[in-house]
Amino acid sequence: MIDLAPLVRRLAGTPLANWANGLQAQLDAKLEKGHGDLARWRSALDALPPVQPGRVELLDTFSLQAELDAATRAQLHAALMGLSPWRKGPFDVFGVHVDTEWRSDWKWTRVAPHLDLNGKRVLDVGCGNGYYQWRMLGAGADSVIGVDPNWLFFCQFQAMQRYMPQLPAWHLPFALEDLPEKLEGFDTVFSMGVLYHRKSPIDHLLALKDCLLKGGELVLETLVVPGDVQQVLVPEDRYAQMRNVWFLPSVPALELWMRRAGFTEVRCVDVSTTSVQEQRSTDWMRYQSLEHFLDPDDHSRTVEGLPAPMRAVIIGRKP
Repeated sequence: MIDLAPLVRRLAGTPLANWANGLQAQLDAKLEKGHGDLARWRSALDALPPVQPGRVELLDTFSLQAELDAATRAQLHAALMGLSPWRKGPFDVFGVHVDTEWRSDWKWTRVAPHLDLNGKRVLDVGCGNGYYQWRMLGAGADSVIGVDPNWLFFCQFQAMQRYMPQLPAWHLPFALEDLPEKLEGFDTVFSMGVLYHRKSPIDHLLALKDCLLKGGELVLETLVVPGDVQQVLVPEDRYAQMRNVWFLPSVPALELWMRRAGFTEVRCVDVSTTSVQEQRSTDWMRYQSLEHFLDPDDHSRTVEGLPAPMRAVIIGRKP
């Protein structure tokens, strides 16, 4: 059982206290339904060797350090490999380098200079395996709650938390829709790599705003296309082989959506084209990746002939 008592204590006396009091029952009910592979992933978690980190580094990278003998390191490697595929990272865990599909550290390096997370209570929506949650703590966040309904990502987070149980980070296997309306309890909310999967992007922005305290900040990262304020791409079918991509706005259009959703001080702080060095297949994620989704003769286009993935980071404030 995952004990959420530390989270309840952490949120006592905050606007999130009532929500926190019901989380254990909500989580237990979700675990009761489970997932077909959950037993296998739990076996991988149980196979993790007990290790006490001598050093934890989360600011400039994700690194847990301790002296391990070869047999223990091999046991650790096998257990972590049992939680493949690993999408977000990388993680350096006691000498085992989890070389994830995404170089998420590159994205964080682009985003982090524009943030002030010191002492902030943070919500990460669509948090994946929690890589960014740990980096947010490294950047000074008071506490970080991540929500993502993917059970494998939940187990990958549990693997890292096993070695840092005292740190104020929690992963809940919920969708944003599982959270109450008008939570209004977070200083900063992140939504990275989620908006283009939403059939109603404005509703997503409004739901994110509802999670923020007045004066709180939204950090939104999503796929975009070149163009003016009226430019929005709606794929006919797939985009870069993804079926569930609905709206890819231009940066000016996305900024307009943010303002229409009620955010102020809206600004774009980064635009970058995703390279095959930043997203690729590895031993830890052996399925197809970005290079298979781009036109082999023209990497500026997807295999469907659409503009290749470009991502923007937009920040806005709830007045």
